[in-house]
This record gives sequence, structure tokens and C-alpha cells, in this order.
Amino acid sequence: MVLPVKIFEIKETVDFGLMVQKLKNFREEEPFETESGQQVSLVTEILDLKVEGEVVSGVFSRDYVGARFYRRELVQTVGTEEAPFWIVPYNKRLFLIVLAPSVARGVKKLLTGTVANKISQILFIQVGVVVEVNIPSETLRELHEANPAATKLIWFDNVDIPGVEKLCLAGSDVADTALYKDYLSHGQIWYVVFEAQRRGIVVGITRNCTVTLFSKSTIGELIQYIQQDILKLIR
Repeated sequence: MVLPVKIFEIKETVDFGLMVQKLKNFREEEPFETESGQQVSLVTEILDLKVEGEVVSGVFSRDYVGARFYRRELVQTVGTEEAPFWIVPYNKRLFLIVLAPSVARGVKKLLTGTVANKISQILFIQVGVVVEVNIPSETLRELHEANPAATKLIWFDNVDIPGVEKLCLAGSDVADTALYKDYLSHGQIWYVVFEAQRRGIVVGITRNCTVTLFSKSTIGELIQYIQQDILKLIR
């Protein structure tokens, strides 16, 4: 099973006890009338809040209204999507890790961004305190060059070749040092898939801190890997 997560940073200091209390008590309801006239209540809330040492975890749950055509008629249905999250301290910084459903293009960005903005509002009454973070291209380069044989795939962006937006190395081409250096001279590393050999897992990491686990493992093991190996790479 593919497990994708997105990492954000909480940029302001917050009292630990107050943070837990605010998250635990959070629940919003929004009335909504469907096309058929049905009255429903859309609930956004945090479930299963837990505190383990300095780590706070829970599940962000949000109701939504979806629409699809059935026999040429628009049919609206109410559903619920959930995203587990973890608030993790590291080196005097505070990070938010959000797990979201896997979609064709990786992590479900709309949901992870919604979680980040809502937690910002819950804790600080405004969006913009929970923000995107990034890993420098040079750091991803060092990850690959430290053990090129462990790398499975590299994507380059910011390519200076006219008409070319991205470049990719995969399979046997990854080990082609000349080709790698040529691509590196034209762009920056955006995404690397490699085997973390010490842990025996294959992961993909983007500069904007989306981490995808491709190996068999538990969610707990993935979060532990992020705490111990990934957070230190963030700029």
C-alpha cells in the first residue's frame, strides 16, 4: 500500500496543554441544502485525539457534498473524508504531518492543505501560521550521490532547456553519471525515489516535503522514519 504524507511547520509558539484542549474540543457544523431539497449538516471535527509524550495525533474528519451524473441527472451525495495527522516537535521547531489518500498524482493536496489551514485557525484564529516547508535541492542531491545504487528515480524541474519543463532519470539511467551530471546542469532535483537501506524501505521525497512510502510498512513506522530521518533535512 502506498502511504503519502505532507509535512508542514507550525511557525508560532503554542502552549502544549492549550493546543491539546483546542484540538480536542474542535467541531464545526455547516447547514447545507442539496439540489433535491434535503437538509444536511456538514461536520468538520477532530477525532481520536491522542497524546504520547510530546507528540499529538488525531484524525481530521470533514463532510463534503459530491456531485455526479446518473442517467443524465445531477445527483448529489454526502461523504466524509478523513486525514490522520501528527504534531511533532523537532529541534525547537514544531511540525505537522498529514496523511492523505493516495491519488493519481501523489498526495491529495487539497485535503492536506485544508488540514493545515484549519489547524492554523483552531490554534491561532488565522490561516498562515501553519506553512509549507521545503528540502533544498542540494540536500536531495546529497541523498542520491551518497549511494547512487539505492536511487530508483529522479525528477528535475526548473529546466533551462526551452520547451522542456521536467527531466527524468529512471532505471539504469540513474547510474549513468554523465547523463545525471548533464541533467543536473540544466535543472534542480525535485523528486527522488530511493531505498533507505538502513530501514529496508523505498520512499519518494519531493522538495516541498511530500514523502511517499512504497514498501510494506505501518503508518507508525513511517512517522518514526520521518521524525528520525526526514525532519532534519528540512531547511
